[in-house]
Amino acid sequence: MLYLAEVQKKARVIGNSKIEFKLLACQRSEHSWSAVNEELITAPDDVQYNSGALVLVELSASRQIQRYNEAGRQLVSILQNFSRLQDKFKTQEEEIEQWKQSLTYQSQELNRREMEIEGRQDQLQQMEEDFEKLEQQRREIDTAREEVNHLQEEFGRKSQELEGAWAHLNGELRRFEEQKEEFQGTAGLNAEQLETIQDIVNRLSGAVVPTEDIHQQINQAFEFVTERQTSLDQLWQNLEPERASAQQAQDAIAGQEHELQDRWSGWHEAQNAWAEAKATLQAKQSELGVKQASLNTLSQRLQQQIAIKQQIVQLADTSGIATVGDKINLEALQSMPLEQLQATVQDLRQEWEKNSRFVSSQEEELTLQQQEIEKIKQKISQASEYERLSLENELSDEQESYRMLHETLVGQRRNVSEREMVLRKHESVLAKREGLPISDGQGNEIDLEPIVEQLEAAESQLSDEVRSLEQQIQDLQGQISEMEGLTNQKSEEQSSMLNDLKQREQELQAQRSKTAERWGKVNTSQDLLQQLQDGVNTFREKLEAIANATAQIQESSDHQLQSINEMQQVVQGLASDQSPQLAAS
Repeated sequence: MLYLAEVQKKARVIGNSKIEFKLLACQRSEHSWSAVNEELITAPDDVQYNSGALVLVELSASRQIQRYNEAGRQLVSILQNFSRLQDKFKTQEEEIEQWKQSLTYQSQELNRREMEIEGRQDQLQQMEEDFEKLEQQRREIDTAREEVNHLQEEFGRKSQELEGAWAHLNGELRRFEEQKEEFQGTAGLNAEQLETIQDIVNRLSGAVVPTEDIHQQINQAFEFVTERQTSLDQLWQNLEPERASAQQAQDAIAGQEHELQDRWSGWHEAQNAWAEAKATLQAKQSELGVKQASLNTLSQRLQQQIAIKQQIVQLADTSGIATVGDKINLEALQSMPLEQLQATVQDLRQEWEKNSRFVSSQEEELTLQQQEIEKIKQKISQASEYERLSLENELSDEQESYRMLHETLVGQRRNVSEREMVLRKHESVLAKREGLPISDGQGNEIDLEPIVEQLEAAESQLSDEVRSLEQQIQDLQGQISEMEGLTNQKSEEQSSMLNDLKQREQELQAQRSKTAERWGKVNTSQDLLQQLQDGVNTFREKLEAIANATAQIQESSDHQLQSINEMQQVVQGLASDQSPQLAAS
């Protein structure tokens, strides 16, 4: 079980200070920690942390310390993971908020379209009512047309009767003239002839066509045409707002098409800029790969330099015939009291062993971090595109921790080597003063300090190059991260703009269909009204022709009646002249 603990030192009157671990929190899962009741665990004697330092302690089931190390880097990693989780939660919250806004917009759009559909249903219902009125008027006009046709038939029949009467009258007149010539040769007309003439005149009077009923029906037909024309005028007036509305919608669509075309042009320009930025990002990423490869090469060379120097130092320490510099005052050690020299050697040995154990634990941790880096790289090679970004951030953090720990160990290894050399010198002097045997060649030591200094100079130069390259890589990673953020943001903006443009195109297409439907209704109404108007105009023309013909018939009838009256007067005069003659005979 892994615990977060605080180092506490308690001073003692006699001996060294007592070091304890105060347990603060316990790890429940990979990303879950919980506070625990404060408990003190006795720390190992080799703990070198100051009081108040935070460490990670791994305890066994029997509450024994299995392993411990400094908690700084682990806490940094935990905080980084927590920060990434917070960023992830924030991103998810933003996505949820965008979904909410999208759903709200879709709901509003559905309500708007529902209101439009209701409005269109009302318009359709009104149009259906107008069509029903137009259909009713068309039926009325057809009925009136049938009545006019009936009047025309009756007028034709009356005309034929009138023509027959006129023909009969003309024949009777010719007979009358013939008889009149015959009568002029005689003394006069007898009663039978006068009666025959009177009968003929009466029949002519009855054959005159009456036109009062025809005039009345024609006037009614004109009133009907006037009413229909008024209704058509009102429908023509009602059609004009519909035409103006359709034209206004057509103009609005033209403006929206122009605006949409401009927006599409802007989107294509932004798309080209985004493609260029993406190409620049890929170039930066390629440059980063080259620099990372160079860094790996320099790091390997640096490690080789360090390994060579350590081998030389180790050779100097173990061979007994070579040394690295002369940092120890041998004369002072020769004159130092033996007990003090023994105590000094004991302290140096304990300090060297403690540092060696600490360096070993740090090297184990370095090995574990290297293994963790390899695991993350393996995960990245198998991860999806969505998980790869998070894993790459985690890999970058682990590599940074590995680099910092590796740089720390460089100095710590050198320190342990130097302490070991000092310890060996003190042990050699102590063995000589105690009369113990000393290995051969102790007096013929070879100073390897110049070689080590050259190696250290080369190591320093490589370290400077590594740090410079690491700084360049860090700067480049910052630029790439910023460019990735801008590129991803631009990609989202382009995707959002593309969806908006497609939606606008769909809405514009719907408006085109709606406007085309409106124009279809306007044109259909106009065609129907024009047909009705043509029918009314034709009907009026026929009525006017019938009215003119009726006026002519009326005029002819008046002339006929006048002629008949004159004939009656002539017959009556003949009858009065003939009466004395009949009485005398």
